[in-house]
Amino acid sequence: MIFMKNTVSFMVILAMLFCVSICFGADTKAGTSSNPIVVIETTKGNITVELFKDKAPKSVENFLEYVKAGYYNGTIFHRVIKNFMIQGGGFTEDMAKKPGLRAPIENEATNGLKNEVGTIAMARTNEINSATSQFFISTKHYESLDHRGSTADLFGYAVFGKVTDGMSVVYKIESVETGTKSGNDDVPTNAVTIKSVHLKGE
Repeated sequence: MIFMKNTVSFMVILAMLFCVSICFGADTKAGTSSNPIVVIETTKGNITVELFKDKAPKSVENFLEYVKAGYYNGTIFHRVIKNFMIQGGGFTEDMAKKPGLRAPIENEATNGLKNEVGTIAMARTNEINSATSQFFISTKHYESLDHRGSTADLFGYAVFGKVTDGMSVVYKIESVETGTKSGNDDVPTNAVTIKSVHLKGE
């Protein structure tokens, strides 16, 4: 009788553990899949990026508005520095700067995310809240890009996503030959064009 009780108890515990693992597994998957996934199609290949809307809601909303408008199609990676980052989303192949579609957004660099390898962040001027359409993907973690204080030079750059597939493409872009064009340094000699940016599956 005691053996039967122990067996029943053991089976109940197993069932509970199974349920917990299934339930938590489902929640984890749902949480991950709830983040928007975008594909950046370039002339060097595709880059897939997960956008962290929970950590950087304003940056993600802003980026997706530009995506939906087709704003990035035909723009280039206009600033490329090896062992640092690749920056794009604001210039055409002839180095003409595109006007922004929306007002500059609030800098969300205080969200705790670091500008680590593979992260995508909003580019900005010396003004803290000046980001519009331009973004950059880091190929090395420089702490100087992270939030370290309240002044413009210490506030940092808001990370709003991370590359989940296509880092080989990022490194390929990072390695292209660069020079000076239209008064801008670190411009790829042969343009690396963003053919389109769209939500995955669309």
